[in-house]
Amino acid sequence: MARVEVPAAIWRKERTGDLPVADAEVLVAAFEADWFGTEEDPPRFAATTLPPALLDRAAELTATHGLRAYEAVQLASALAAREADPGCREFACFDEGLRAAAARSGFSLVPAVPD
Repeated sequence: MARVEVPAAIWRKERTGDLPVADAEVLVAAFEADWFGTEEDPPRFAATTLPPALLDRAAELTATHGLRAYEAVQLASALAAREADPGCREFACFDEGLRAAAARSGFSLVPAVPD
């Protein structure tokens, strides 16, 4: 999902005029270098499948927080990560509804105040 969400968020910022096109291109290229790796560095992401229990939780979050499907899967994934590692306490996104749901779920928001 990050493969789609990160470029989508960057290009949305460009379309709204919050980010110059050249900066968006640099950020997307940097993300893709992290995703695919480079000649010098291996990928920094590991693609995984979503377990049914995570999808069940995401379905519940659509009702609990009024989230859309993609946002509910993101929050369910963050909650699962926090259960696996209680030190996982920060949540990064720009979608206001998802930010609010993450805050209600006990996450600190990154960035603290959206641009």
